[in-house]
Amino acid sequence: MNLQKCFIYVSLYLVGTSLAFAQADTFPSKGIRLIVPYPPGGGTDTLMRIITPPLTEIWKQSIIIENRPGASGAVGADAVIRSPADGYTWLIATPALPDQLVNQLAPVSLLSASPYVLTVNPALKVNNVQQLIAAAKANPQLIRFGSSGSGSVSHLSGELFKSVAGVEMLHVPYKGSGPALSDLLGGHINVMFSPAQTVMPQIQAGNLKAVAVTSPKRSQSVPGLPTISESGLPGYSAVGWFGIFVPAKTPNAIVSKISADIDRVLKTPQVRKEMLERGIEPSGGTSEEFAELIKSDQQKWSKLIQDRNIKID
Repeated sequence: MNLQKCFIYVSLYLVGTSLAFAQADTFPSKGIRLIVPYPPGGGTDTLMRIITPPLTEIWKQSIIIENRPGASGAVGADAVIRSPADGYTWLIATPALPDQLVNQLAPVSLLSASPYVLTVNPALKVNNVQQLIAAAKANPQLIRFGSSGSGSVSHLSGELFKSVAGVEMLHVPYKGSGPALSDLLGGHINVMFSPAQTVMPQIQAGNLKAVAVTSPKRSQSVPGLPTISESGLPGYSAVGWFGIFVPAKTPNAIVSKISADIDRVLKTPQVRKEMLERGIEPSGGTSEEFAELIKSDQQKWSKLIQDRNIKID
């Protein structure tokens, strides 16, 4: 009887595996719903509007972008978690996504792992990192740094800056980088650690000033900017990623298919050119490599949150 049950289980497993591969071979057979868990106008919107046209061309299927902002990405993530695990509902997310939600999703593809740009409103009269530190020490209430939400990389990059520099700055959270950018331009906040694609058009227009990048090495997309580390805060490093997720029980064969096709798109010269022009560094790779990055990132930011007793709403 035990052998018979074992045979049945193996048979069911093989049938299920065969079905999953068959589904992957024909995937996608209908349109994709891509949920962006932030308001329009932010870095995620910019990135996906570069990547989706070539994917649509490859698959001959539409990719509909749906903005579902709220709770640092949790509202949009919950909508994806509750969706069928068939590969047709995606989430683009950042490290701001709470760990308990990440664990209910399957990582698919790392789109970009880029430095953030330390950006200031010109009225602040700050031209480099040392001047920003001096301004913060002279008047701690003067510096108001905005972020795309509590717990986002733009928030934690600022908290890491405060920790390494030994300064205080007032954190002002928003529901996305788009609204934060509007207030930075309006002078309601005066500092922002932001994805390059969000702020570079305003920097190039002279409306904002770029001070440094948050990565340990200079960025290939904005090579003229020094790093925060080389500007007097050795060891400072913060990189924000953008990645695609699907519901956790999506068949591995479908996850691999999506990941491989996105990787193919990210390696095309035109997509790379468009991304780099907007300050976005293309990544790609496998879903397994993306999962490893997420694990490492969670450990780093969890330690900062604990050591600094940072409150995440």
